[in-house]
Amino acid sequence: MDVVTSDGQGNGDSGPSDTVKIPERLLKRDQLRLEDVERRKEEKESLSVTEERSEFFSSTFKTERLAIERLMSACSEDDCAFATQTLEEVTLKTQQLQKFLNDSMTFLTQYELRQAQASLQKLQTSLAEKREVVLPKKKFAFRSRNAGASNPKVTAVVDSPASATTVDSGGVKLLGTSHPDQCGFSHISSQTLIKSAEEIQKQDVLLTYLTNCKVRLFGAPSTLHVKHVRDCEILCGPVSSSIFVDHCTNCVLVFPCQQLRTHNTTDTEVYLHVTSRAIIEDCQRVRFAPFSWSYPGLDSDFLVSGLDQNRNNWTQVDDFNWLATSTPSPNWTVIPEPDRRNDWDV
Repeated sequence: MDVVTSDGQGNGDSGPSDTVKIPERLLKRDQLRLEDVERRKEEKESLSVTEERSEFFSSTFKTERLAIERLMSACSEDDCAFATQTLEEVTLKTQQLQKFLNDSMTFLTQYELRQAQASLQKLQTSLAEKREVVLPKKKFAFRSRNAGASNPKVTAVVDSPASATTVDSGGVKLLGTSHPDQCGFSHISSQTLIKSAEEIQKQDVLLTYLTNCKVRLFGAPSTLHVKHVRDCEILCGPVSSSIFVDHCTNCVLVFPCQQLRTHNTTDTEVYLHVTSRAIIEDCQRVRFAPFSWSYPGLDSDFLVSGLDQNRNNWTQVDDFNWLATSTPSPNWTVIPEPDRRNDWDV
């Protein structure tokens, strides 16, 4: 039996009685149906691959997180050398886990990303708390600071976060650190605060309870925590992993990092270089612009941090309080070019 379309063309020499005519529109509809079946098959296969990758991520992330927690629980203040070595390993593994998360962002759901970020932040907090407990504290120290300023400052330091005390700092207050692997400033108002690259190289830096301060952090920290700061200007060299900002009001933040996580922040400008993404949550009136600070040794600090200077995703901001994709989040904007700052002299 021959089949012909409605245009009269057949596929054989049989007579009219042996020929069935199929309208061309039916053939096209059948072709569209087959294409739709194939498309759905490809989507199903793609979804299956994504689900497999997501399952692999969840399993691996959980295994690594538990391993890090076990390492931290094994630390004891009774063995300082072992604790120091173990916490160095924990820091490295946490950084590797952060990179694993960054590399997996393309296929993770918002919920999965949010949960993983919360777990990482909890690890970072636990690490800082464990260091406070098991590593010896320096109670008093005299230090000489010269972070590229014209006149070095000498400060007597008392290691007490509740009441920072200095001796004739000339307007620059430099707070001591509680142990060799962590440094920062805490509970200070109306001061200029500086740390050199030699002081914070590859260490965790913590800035808490600062008001009306100018902060300059040279070098390449491992992580940076900024909590409970108001009316401050904070500039930092390349941070090899994450920066966590929480309860920040009316500040200017300038730094490069692998990832930025910002909570409970309002009326703040962020001059950012980020190689993965920036995340905000419970924030309002946050404005972004590209990183614009320069100082001698910045290129070397980028090399130490491992960040790619040619890759900056400063406009890729995920707002966890605004999941609509059709309209932009009202909680953050881009600083217009004429309004951006480039002069950061103290």
